[in-house]
Amino acid sequence: MTTAPPQRRDPVHPDLRDAVADESSLRRFLHGLPGVDPVGVESRAAGLATRSIKAASKLRAIDLAISMVDLTTLEGSDTPGKVRTLAAKARRPDPAQPDTPAVAAVCVYPDMVAVAAGELRGTGVGIASVATAFPSGRSSLAVKLADTRLAIDSGATEVDMVIDRGAFLAGQYGKVFDEIRAIKQACGATRLKVILETGELATYDNVRRASWLAMLAGGDFIKTSTGKIAPAATLPVIHVMLQAVHDWFARTGERVAVKPAGGIRNTKDALRYLVAVREVAGPEWLDPYLFRFGASSLLNDLLMQRQTQLQGHYSGPDYVTVD
Repeated sequence: MTTAPPQRRDPVHPDLRDAVADESSLRRFLHGLPGVDPVGVESRAAGLATRSIKAASKLRAIDLAISMVDLTTLEGSDTPGKVRTLAAKARRPDPAQPDTPAVAAVCVYPDMVAVAAGELRGTGVGIASVATAFPSGRSSLAVKLADTRLAIDSGATEVDMVIDRGAFLAGQYGKVFDEIRAIKQACGATRLKVILETGELATYDNVRRASWLAMLAGGDFIKTSTGKIAPAATLPVIHVMLQAVHDWFARTGERVAVKPAGGIRNTKDALRYLVAVREVAGPEWLDPYLFRFGASSLLNDLLMQRQTQLQGHYSGPDYVTVD
């Protein structure tokens, strides 16, 4: 596990203040980023997806993936009982195998944060909360800040905000930047994940620009999706985002985390993402502090495949609990 770097005192990195001086400077910077070659990024993503992990390393890779899961429930039908059950699974994913790592965090709506915090306090499992009028992001800044404060006051250790995609697609980069920065300032030491909703951004160039915009404004994570829009996370999109955090580190010395969310349901896919992390961002990102999976059903498959590695046979879906 890497040591958490110190929190930024100023959300805007000092070397990049000129880039965000005003709307025209921000537009000039974002549109001056190198364009993404769609054929190239899709070809590289497909090529890396064919790489296999040696049997001797597969159990370690599965354990790493388990430790990176943000175990998530974001349904209107969520109840305190469901959240308590999810928290118990987060702490001890496989009661029959006590050496199974705990997950990184449980992710819930703000009104369920207090329930999760009561179950997870002192365990090392994070409490993440979506906020800022999730999943649409269509509300006033005052409402978004209130949503964020409710989550933090209730015990959230991480906040997942959504950007205003309408404003971004209309070219109102300053509005999006100001909202992210305001939410980050409200978060203080609480880590902020900025959800880009890449399925609505239409192009890889927009994904790159949105990634840089989120980092410029002080986001601690860039996250693909709410999980409510298709397509959600895809390997080519993650390649673009991983390249963005790699380039950000080269320029600023700061490591920003990445979180694909939505559509990652099995171990094979999760391991493909880990290969991409290593090859595109770098091995330093192979850590729950810097890479997460936003998932609900992925954990069950990881646990079944872990049991296969340990016992030499497939246990089937009845082996794991139903979320």
